[in-house]
Amino acid sequence: MKLFDITGKVAVVTGGNGGIGLAMAQGMASIGANIVVAGRNAEKSAAAVQTLRAMGVKAEFVSADVTSRDDCFAMIAKAESLFGRVDILVNNAGMSIRKMPQDLTEDEFRTVIDTNLTAAFLCSQAAYHAMKKVGGGKMINIGSMMSLFGAPYATPYASSKGGIVQMTRALATAWARDHIQVNAVLPGWIDTDLTKRARQQVQGLHESVEKRTPEGRWGVPQDMAGIAAFLASPASDFVTGTAIPVDGGFSIAM
Repeated sequence: MKLFDITGKVAVVTGGNGGIGLAMAQGMASIGANIVVAGRNAEKSAAAVQTLRAMGVKAEFVSADVTSRDDCFAMIAKAESLFGRVDILVNNAGMSIRKMPQDLTEDEFRTVIDTNLTAAFLCSQAAYHAMKKVGGGKMINIGSMMSLFGAPYATPYASSKGGIVQMTRALATAWARDHIQVNAVLPGWIDTDLTKRARQQVQGLHESVEKRTPEGRWGVPQDMAGIAAFLASPASDFVTGTAIPVDGGFSIAM
């Protein structure tokens, strides 16, 4: 058995057209996976597909609104029709609304929960049936430092990302006998479009992250490629229900 060879496996990555999602897709493509990029921005997704194909794997774009149960199931069905199987799911799609909790509307709170947590459940539920057909699979859920810490401007986001960790543990116990490993990754402060907005909205965030992170820098999306390759590969076949920080030491620093 080759620990880091997933040639011929098929990975579906929600929000896979940029940032952390595309980097994780590239990590899996580097060890042979064919990739389905799921998202709503067709132009951005087409560019991501070309980037992945240039790595020598097959890649396709599937349009999906992951807050819709029908779209989640259609996304997995389309991936199966394109490539014949689904082996890996990365639940990466996410968003945040940064406000103090007393200023949030109910709709704003629900929008973040539905996009970050409910959508991950619906996609996982859809992928479960596809993975069971092929004898097993890998699910990788994207949490956050907000899975561990609180922040005054991130009540719905922290709630959703804390939920990701507990959902990961529950699904891992439910589906282990089906040879499906379910794990979460907790990115530290990674330089993406989402965190660029955070730095604009939260005064002093950039400097405080650099100061606290033992590595002394913000992460870049490619820092997420290796953990994706590990969790998608046979190297992690006995790893399930975990929540692994990829944060340059941020979560362990005093």
